[in-house]
Amino acid sequence: MTLEAGVFNGTIHGAKDVFAILSYARTLYEFQDFIYIGKYGENGFVEDYAAAVDGRPIANIAVVYKNEEGKTQHLVMNHRPLPMLEYFSRKLGEHFAGTEYAKYCADPSASTDPSDADRG
Repeated sequence: MTLEAGVFNGTIHGAKDVFAILSYARTLYEFQDFIYIGKYGENGFVEDYAAAVDGRPIANIAVVYKNEEGKTQHLVMNHRPLPMLEYFSRKLGEHFAGTEYAKYCADPSASTDPSDADRG
């Protein structure tokens, strides 16, 4: 299983690692308001949702590809807007600091103001 996302540096490989990272990432969402969930091609589905992290809006379109056995094989996540994508990655970096997963996340000490996400 693999996971690619704008919030990560590189591709995460292995079901254990993908599960560990996604399990924590989901806890950062205050809610998920699903706008669309539907079939994508022969072996996949897409979901589009709005959410909030620390009171700030973030959205995501995720594409999930399944293998012939129907198990998730590859995930691609596209968070927006950019300031919140960066903020979310730093929040993940704070949590995973000192672990094998820290290399995938933004440096938590790098600061961009998530309020920039409210513009535009």
